[in-house]
Amino acid sequence: MIKNRVLLIEDDEDVIVWIKEYLEEFGFEVSALTTVTDAISNISVNSYNIILLDINLPDFYGYEVLKHIQSNKNDIPVIVISAYSDRKTKLHAFKLGASDYMTKPIDLEELEARIRVHTKSNSPDFQNKLFFVRDNTIFFQDKALSLTKTEFELLSKLIENKNILLEREFLCEALSSISSNRSLDYHIRNIRKKIGDEGSNPKYLLTEYGLGYKLIY
Repeated sequence: MIKNRVLLIEDDEDVIVWIKEYLEEFGFEVSALTTVTDAISNISVNSYNIILLDINLPDFYGYEVLKHIQSNKNDIPVIVISAYSDRKTKLHAFKLGASDYMTKPIDLEELEARIRVHTKSNSPDFQNKLFFVRDNTIFFQDKALSLTKTEFELLSKLIENKNILLEREFLCEALSSISSNRSLDYHIRNIRKKIGDEGSNPKYLLTEYGLGYKLIY
């Protein structure tokens, strides 16, 4: 059975340990990050069933995570856990897409109950994402892909920038293992084979002739 994956975005180490240990006892798989920057990068390439989000973080306010999720039309539920108890802060979080709001100090049993409510319709299939990255493995249609190191790096970059055209020059500069356009094309062809996206009209990994590549899903 696949565990519900929880991403905890919180900068207080004591709170992280407290929540993480409790939820893991009840079968949840909990990952923790302490900054908005790391959280946004992580969410772009990994899948979770729910996010627990603090507002007051070291680099930016947690609102930026909500904005990122909203702009990417991601339906992952977010429970805000914050020391701010004022009505204005709560309403602002809800307007940015928060699913729930708990004021610190929280009751862990209540948190667990709320997580279960929000993940009932968010079954542990990673929101049926076509592509997702987990434990240095890329999954396509819930099946692990067998990729070379270069293919993994290239496809990860495309997933991270899904629906965005990545120019050839950018990809060659971003990935040190790709030295030329010819090498890039070779690895793209191999990735297409492995996801069954070959032929004259690929469905997912598109070519913008003379420019670069775009992964759409």
